[in-house]
Amino acid sequence: MILVTGGLGYLGSHTCVALQRAGLSLLVVDNLANSRIAVLERMRALGGGEVEFVQADVRDRAALDAAMRGRRIEAVMHFAGLKAVGESVARPLEYYDNNLTGTLVLLQAMAAAGVHALVFSSSATVYGEPAFLPYTEEHPLNPVSPYAVTKRGVERLLEDLAAADARFRYAALRYFNPIGAHPSGRIGEDPRGIPGNLFPYLTQVAVGRLDQLTVHGREYDTPDGTGVRDYIHVMDLADGHLAALRHLLEARGSITANLGTGRGTSVLELIAAFERVTGLRVPHAFGPRRDGDIASYYADARLAERALGWRASRGIEDMCRDAWAWQSANPSGYPD
Repeated sequence: MILVTGGLGYLGSHTCVALQRAGLSLLVVDNLANSRIAVLERMRALGGGEVEFVQADVRDRAALDAAMRGRRIEAVMHFAGLKAVGESVARPLEYYDNNLTGTLVLLQAMAAAGVHALVFSSSATVYGEPAFLPYTEEHPLNPVSPYAVTKRGVERLLEDLAAADARFRYAALRYFNPIGAHPSGRIGEDPRGIPGNLFPYLTQVAVGRLDQLTVHGREYDTPDGTGVRDYIHVMDLADGHLAALRHLLEARGSITANLGTGRGTSVLELIAAFERVTGLRVPHAFGPRRDGDIASYYADARLAERALGWRASRGIEDMCRDAWAWQSANPSGYPD
């Protein structure tokens, strides 16, 4: 059995479907702070496997101990945590508490239960301003937001734990910009409140929930002046987590690896692709650059291909098509 923290969230739910399809039984622990219980039955139906659910916070040691007791947990996939860069600047105490304290408590509970393998949801934000592109895993680390600092802090914790305990092994997956949805349209990205990320904002404009998309900055040193990002389909990301889990279960040692496509797409290119796939027009206007935004970044994902046997296979149009299948079928998101 695999324990998945934050398994009802956007990334966690899609990964749970991939894990079920691979024949794995799951125990999902989620506090429902940024997810909805309606995801659970949809996820079970899509995956067709065994999924147990415990509503609990990863900072609650007693709840984690109780969840693991009597179950044979082979490994943990850790998605639980806060994830908005801008919000982390305004609310650093919450981010340090959720992301660092939560992981520390989880690792303590794992050690007590004799569980020694962890796949961690890290982020390319640990790199900061690019010294060179594409980012390789050897790029200097310069996390600049509290969110990014917590991701790097957990990575360092995992490194130290692996050095101290030969039984412990981990995969820290630094991924870039996940978008898209399960192609069925049954599960997808449904952020609470106004979306902080570009793509769910775009799809909510397209479905009529929001009036207009603001493109922040048009004078970057990029081909069309808008920011360039490495967008990756959420199902490719899910497959990457499955590959990392297999790597750990085969006792092949710890790894830190990028998950991305290796290709950059500008904001205007993304809007054009979405309009091309859906036949819709997305109203948008240009606004000022946001503090801390980087002109361009994208991954070198060759290590994941060599070590994990994984590479992204879905393109931008697939991401747009599947995201629209989700948003158009669920214009208001999941039911409460």
